[in-house]
Amino acid sequence: MTIREQTEEIEKKTLHPKACLSSNSKGRMKPEKEGEIRTCFQRDRDRIIHSKAFRRLKHKTQVFLAPKGDHYRTRLTHVLEVSQIARTISRALRLNEDLTEAIALGHDLGHTPFGHAGEAILREIHPGGFEHYKQSLRVVDFLEQNGKGLNLTYEVRNGIVKHSKGKGIIIPETKAEMAETLEGQVVRISDTIAYVNHDLDDAIRAGVLKRTDIPKKIVGILGDTHSGRIDRMVKDCVYQSLETGLERLSMSSEVSSATYMLRDFLYEHVYESDTTKIEFRKAKKILGDLYEYYLEHIEEVFKNIPAEKKLNKHRMVCDFVAGMTDRFAMMTYERLFLPQQWMVV
Repeated sequence: MTIREQTEEIEKKTLHPKACLSSNSKGRMKPEKEGEIRTCFQRDRDRIIHSKAFRRLKHKTQVFLAPKGDHYRTRLTHVLEVSQIARTISRALRLNEDLTEAIALGHDLGHTPFGHAGEAILREIHPGGFEHYKQSLRVVDFLEQNGKGLNLTYEVRNGIVKHSKGKGIIIPETKAEMAETLEGQVVRISDTIAYVNHDLDDAIRAGVLKRTDIPKKIVGILGDTHSGRIDRMVKDCVYQSLETGLERLSMSSEVSSATYMLRDFLYEHVYESDTTKIEFRKAKKILGDLYEYYLEHIEEVFKNIPAEKKLNKHRMVCDFVAGMTDRFAMMTYERLFLPQQWMVV
């Protein structure tokens, strides 16, 4: 028996009956021989961590565009915080922690530079629209490994494409809107727990908000510290879900209501504030101009791609722009559109 098979046997004996076992995976789009040491979900996690798209997340905006302070979150630190929260919940519920971690680490691989401002402009100008969760799936299926993709398991791919909710319901009522695995549903909830708390923390750090601005009702339910709020939300999710026998992931009406209030508060005072909108307009200008430029000068980037594969210029340019980091987008914009200083030797 291989080490992988031993791990799979341990999963069968220790995980909750509703957990997704590695040995029961629906498999990959391209069948592969199983490894000797790692389970399929462990291999998926490692493929994501070693991908170029994952490394680029360190220079992509979470909320504050191209922050100069060392302690502001980036898209990379966001997915790490989501991963840790999700793993805590999964372990407490005896779900498959490896599957949870892989989904969490991969869920934002398709995010644009400049956060939701970048997503908004690509949604406007790309003929097929744009959603970062769909782009994340496109990254792992087609764009990584020079067009080969990462060939991830069905469960990880399903969790990635079902993680997003925007202003929508955190825990949907309909199955079609939820990930098929409980592990994927854990990531969806953990994503919300992570971002409402760390975005609030960053907004206070940036001086956009003061601690006294947080509505007293939210503080009364969730707590008055960063760690206290996360602890309250995580414990509530764990215990409420256990009460259902893991028929579904759940939160109490009190904590769920406070979470929605906190999210609405952040949208009003941070994400859609006048200060943020000014910076978002700048970001949209940069990406819009880059998109149009490369649409007209596609050979500058895609000269090595055979002509017969250049069937959809919009799709190719959208993939290229979406994959940029904040600093690469600004550097490229400066090179293409701003006068350069003459160098006299």
